[in-house]
Amino acid sequence: MTTPVETEDLAFAGAARHASAIAAGELSSRDLTQMYLDRIARLDPQLNAWRVVLAESALAEADAADARRAAGETAGVLNGVPVAIKDNVDVAGQTTPAGTSAHGPAATQDAAVVTALRAAGAVILGKTNVPELLASCFTETLTFGATRNPWDTTRTPGGSSGGSGAALAAGLCSVALGSDGAGSIRIPAAWCGLFGLKPQRDRISLAPNDDGWHGLSVYGPIARTAADAALFLDATATSAPSGGFLAAAGRAPGPLRIAVATNLPPGSRAKVSADATRAVDETVALLRELGHTMVTRDLDYGTAALTLTARYLSGIAQDAAGMAHPDRLERRTQGMARLGRLIPPAALARARAAEAGVAARMQRIYEVADVVLTPGPAAAPFRIGELQGRGALRTIDAMSARVPFYGAINVTGQPAASVPAGWDADGLPLAVQFVGRPDDEATLLSLAAQIEQARPWTDRRPPVA
Repeated sequence: MTTPVETEDLAFAGAARHASAIAAGELSSRDLTQMYLDRIARLDPQLNAWRVVLAESALAEADAADARRAAGETAGVLNGVPVAIKDNVDVAGQTTPAGTSAHGPAATQDAAVVTALRAAGAVILGKTNVPELLASCFTETLTFGATRNPWDTTRTPGGSSGGSGAALAAGLCSVALGSDGAGSIRIPAAWCGLFGLKPQRDRISLAPNDDGWHGLSVYGPIARTAADAALFLDATATSAPSGGFLAAAGRAPGPLRIAVATNLPPGSRAKVSADATRAVDETVALLRELGHTMVTRDLDYGTAALTLTARYLSGIAQDAAGMAHPDRLERRTQGMARLGRLIPPAALARARAAEAGVAARMQRIYEVADVVLTPGPAAAPFRIGELQGRGALRTIDAMSARVPFYGAINVTGQPAASVPAGWDADGLPLAVQFVGRPDDEATLLSLAAQIEQARPWTDRRPPVA
């Protein structure tokens, strides 16, 4: 039977199309899962996106999904859809290395988000590589090697959800779970030409790792389209807008007031590249054509950088102390953990208490805007090995200069999305960031879907595909 999914490259059709085709009996989950397993075997040796592939259990889960559909059972919104899980998230029977050999034994039960995905019928394909303790925006470790960007294998896909970004960009899964403590969903999405959504804090349960990085961390989707991300949220979120997230992605956003904020956070030494600036300018022009009102405003970051740094470094120190074999951590990670241990508990408490004031200052911009537009990454992805041998402070400095616009949004906890915005002269993806009001993922999804329709990004394939 010829179907809409079969008329295009099945590997790149995305979670929403896959779910619809499986539900209609136009596509079997087994065939889809086997196709991804075959592609992983062929392409992942070039990318190193996957830490472990769960082929046997994935095919069994696919067969169960097909049986549910054949029996006419009520199935979840992701029934039969193959999903990648970031390797800091527990999957029962598998270790959770978080990019290091310092980890302990296998998890005895799924994390809450994996439980939710299974309840929605998702097929768990495997677990994707991350930097050690998720501490960097590039995915290279001594234990598991370097993960490479399918758009240019000499460059990183980003981090810390780098394996998830690389896997999805290369057409090795339908959608991917990421986590974001200072940009770790949005950065790989940006550098891999994908849509990435950092949801509102607490939208998706972090259990059993609640309060990750002292409230900075959230789970969320790296997706091919806004609809794919919305479907993922419908499967995993603990609360949703009326009608659900997928319905929100399907609605026109109406005319919005969008504030363009290109000012850097105080203290940042970043230099925004001409390509990153062009991505913003072209997006502004498009948004005007779509009927939105554009205003230029500085975003008042206040002391966001200070509270971010204290919570980030203290979080790394806490995670390092919780490892079964902390002596096995890489020197750079140990250096970051030492910096975190230097932060007194009282200073950490002050950093957390400062959040309300930071949020109030940053969110004043919504007096004149419904959504805020900022640049995405300030420059192209790091080259593989570019930061090799650097210590903790020099690495942090390099990262903050490359991706300065993300971490402050983790301090406030509000939702933000990375939206593709074309390509540079070398064929690498460009992106911009949209920041929504607290609890307003719905507007971000609706706006991203409108941009996607006007300026499609899903039809271009990376060289490794």
